[in-house]
Amino acid sequence: MTKVDYKKTLKHLYAPSKKSFAMLEVPKMNFLMIDGKGNPNTASAFMEAIEALYSVSYTLKFMIKRAAGGIDYAVMPLEGLWWAEDMQAFINRNEDDWLWTLMIMQPEMISYDLVQQAFNTVQAKKNPPALAKIRFEAFKEGPCAQILYIGSYADEGPTIQAMHEYIEENGCERTGKHHEIYLSDPRRTAPEKLKTILRQPVRR
Repeated sequence: MTKVDYKKTLKHLYAPSKKSFAMLEVPKMNFLMIDGKGNPNTASAFMEAIEALYSVSYTLKFMIKRAAGGIDYAVMPLEGLWWAEDMQAFINRNEDDWLWTLMIMQPEMISYDLVQQAFNTVQAKKNPPALAKIRFEAFKEGPCAQILYIGSYADEGPTIQAMHEYIEENGCERTGKHHEIYLSDPRRTAPEKLKTILRQPVRR
């Protein structure tokens, strides 16, 4: 059985430097996604979205592993797109007004039919509250700046500001939504050791 770690095969996307910002081209990839609103620390919708996304993602993983000539791959990390109707809510950290899309990247062999099968399996077994909110679609960011940030989520501000300055210094402007990729499990990792990829789409 073939074993695959997509974080390694897609190293330029999922293992950036922590020392310096970099520009890269992010291709179209397929994701399971759920949209929501509210404080990620207190909103039940946020935790329900995580539960549903991982339930379907792990079901897909084991479906592919059990198939003839199966592939044993590691489920990809949780990712989040963040914005607000009034972006001043970000600056002031009015987290109750934050909008988000949580998502998990799926390998190329995952199809709409397989997602539907996994959805039906999860629904029959546990039927998490946010399951019906999941959608499966392609997402392409194109040119982006990114860096690996190590530290608590609440202290990301200076690094994000520095990334914005880096983007301007390289003759670009920000576009799209602030993107974070969570490489650490906050339930098992001290806040000061959390690893998060910070990514921002740009255009020249």
